[in-house]
Amino acid sequence: MRGRFLKAILLAAGLVFAAGTAASASIVIDIDKVKQRMTVRVDGTLKYTWPVSTGKPGFATPSGTFSVFRMEKTYASKEWDNAPMPHTMFFTPAGNAIHGTYESAYLGRPVSHGCVRLALQNAATLFSLIQSQGMWGTEVIITGPSPGLPPGARREQPHNSHTLAMKGLFDSLQ
Repeated sequence: MRGRFLKAILLAAGLVFAAGTAASASIVIDIDKVKQRMTVRVDGTLKYTWPVSTGKPGFATPSGTFSVFRMEKTYASKEWDNAPMPHTMFFTPAGNAIHGTYESAYLGRPVSHGCVRLALQNAATLFSLIQSQGMWGTEVIITGPSPGLPPGARREQPHNSHTLAMKGLFDSLQ
């Protein structure tokens, strides 16, 4: 009797885990700082290609692999004169994020203070996609050198995004 009960509990837990896993898609966001382009893949299928603006000289957008760990539909930069950052998706505890911009004329050039800027409609689309599929299944891969740095020099530090995501999550709760 006890053995059947334990098997039933394990089976139920397995079904819950499988259902939760099957419901979330794998989202991979590739950002190329040289091309100033973002591609978004869902379960390996290319869904979107958009122009972006990454960090200008002196304000590097970090290279590496990250996870989105916090999302804010309406946000204003505390560091940069309350600049609006609609549909913000944070990927570093230092405050680097993907977000919409009202200055879409500058997309395709590195002009930000380290964030990845998108056209408003594209930021809203990406935000909804991540919200519907879940942050934890989202990977942000940023490649290329930062403007203003000599070849081979790096200011950014690739790191374990899951460790930083948890650190950033707990830092934001303080």
